[in-house]
Amino acid sequence: MDLKDIQELIKFVAKSGATEVDLEIDNIKISIKSPSKKRRGDEEMTTFIQQVPQDVAAPVVMTAAPVASSPAPAADENENYITIKSSMIGTFYRSSSPETPSFVNIGDTIKEGDTLCIIEAMKLFNEIESEVSGKIVKVLVDDTTPIEFDQPLFLVDPS
Repeated sequence: MDLKDIQELIKFVAKSGATEVDLEIDNIKISIKSPSKKRRGDEEMTTFIQQVPQDVAAPVVMTAAPVASSPAPAADENENYITIKSSMIGTFYRSSSPETPSFVNIGDTIKEGDTLCIIEAMKLFNEIESEVSGKIVKVLVDDTTPIEFDQPLFLVDPS
């Protein structure tokens, strides 16, 4: 992991709203902590990087603050819909690049295997494919926002 990767990780953590992240990759241990008091419009982060011996194994621990999600339709409206959730943490993208149209939009009919979005995690772009067929009723996440594991992304009407 080079300096640029570490800087990208710090930016990602700051954007996600996480207050503390501890990460160990190979022989590098990284701890990123955000102070409880944030300056308006400017988040200060403290980062500690420590080299650890190769023979020492420690678990990777990530602690994140809850991320506020967009308001969804009332629960009784959602009961007939299938919620497609994120299978990983990362950054949500509706299209493969800013110049291309979104993979899916509200009202689009999808089938199993259709690409719905891309989630970027540690500079890897993962296409998320639909496991259901139906019609997109609601997109629950804004483009280019950080997302958490199991966070609802789309509502699909299976009928």
